[in-house]
Amino acid sequence: MKLAQFDYELPKELIASYLISPRDHSKLMLIDKQKNKIGHYHFLDLHDLLNKNDVLVFNKTKVFPARLIGRRLSQNMNEVGANIEILLHKKINNNIWEAVYKGHLKANDRISFGKFKAEIIEKTENIVKIRFLTGRNIFGLLQKYGHTPIPPYIKTVADENYLRKSYQTVYAKEIGSIAAPTAGFHFTKSLLQKLKAKGVQMEYLTLHVGLGTFEPIREDDINHHKLYSEYFVLNSRTANRLNKAKLMNRNIVSVGTTTTRVLETCAKFNKKYKSYLLEPRTGYTSIFIYPPYKFKFVDCLITNFHLPKSTLLTLVSAFVSFPNTKDGFTDFNLSLMGKAYRQAIRRMYRFYSFGDSCLIR
Repeated sequence: MKLAQFDYELPKELIASYLISPRDHSKLMLIDKQKNKIGHYHFLDLHDLLNKNDVLVFNKTKVFPARLIGRRLSQNMNEVGANIEILLHKKINNNIWEAVYKGHLKANDRISFGKFKAEIIEKTENIVKIRFLTGRNIFGLLQKYGHTPIPPYIKTVADENYLRKSYQTVYAKEIGSIAAPTAGFHFTKSLLQKLKAKGVQMEYLTLHVGLGTFEPIREDDINHHKLYSEYFVLNSRTANRLNKAKLMNRNIVSVGTTTTRVLETCAKFNKKYKSYLLEPRTGYTSIFIYPPYKFKFVDCLITNFHLPKSTLLTLVSAFVSFPNTKDGFTDFNLSLMGKAYRQAIRRMYRFYSFGDSCLIR
């Protein structure tokens, strides 16, 4: 499978730079993957599009201000050179993290981030291991001195206070992500209450979004691409409730690609019930989904409109193609998702993290 098969052209003006307010007034495309039909709604219509007893599954991870801007320190501890940008992505312990960076760094370099300092203890091609030289809680320091790690394609003049509120789902709880599970942006507390009153079941798991989700594919043959592993938690009570719903033939509606990857990671064939059911797990996943992957647990998917040649686009392409539908995948632009994206462009949908979404069922 070639990376070029997952390309498309998008007018830059359709890349959203802010969230629609209220959040549930964003556009929602309905994609029927079995009937090859497409409809156009707003996200608040989800209340009417979902059935009583459908099950929504959310990723309750919370974004933390993981981006730091500092200066290298000379041997006499003076700041020198241009700014160094660090994006923390994996916690080793409280003071040691893995990070990606912009600027010139080498092992043993020291960096000043204003009120606290750090040193580079290891460096590979594009990753550094960084030790913070402080006894204070790092998350507390990041809350004060860190910046919200919005994607580089979001061009905004919004201040940090706005970004910390907007680049977060309303149900975010577990701190640990360096990117938001953006399909959840469209839910408001009011919409969640209406869905609950209708009888829609709601369940929560956690995947801390890291490089595995947004790191670009650099291999021409995507079969050779390896995802960075990301930490997740699916506890036994949630797994049991979801399994019970699955055995009752209730629709499992996954909110976002990160939620989907956890569910598909934990789905194992159960000989007793002759069905794929979830095994509760805590650990790391590097599952990479692309055609012709057979989905084992997820029935419906809520997701935003994604970047060309991304692992997110390969996942949604797999969801609407064989063996999940009768249509074999050959090229994104010839697929149902390609058709949907062309309609979205014509109808001026907003794309990427702050953009609109679709419900695929």
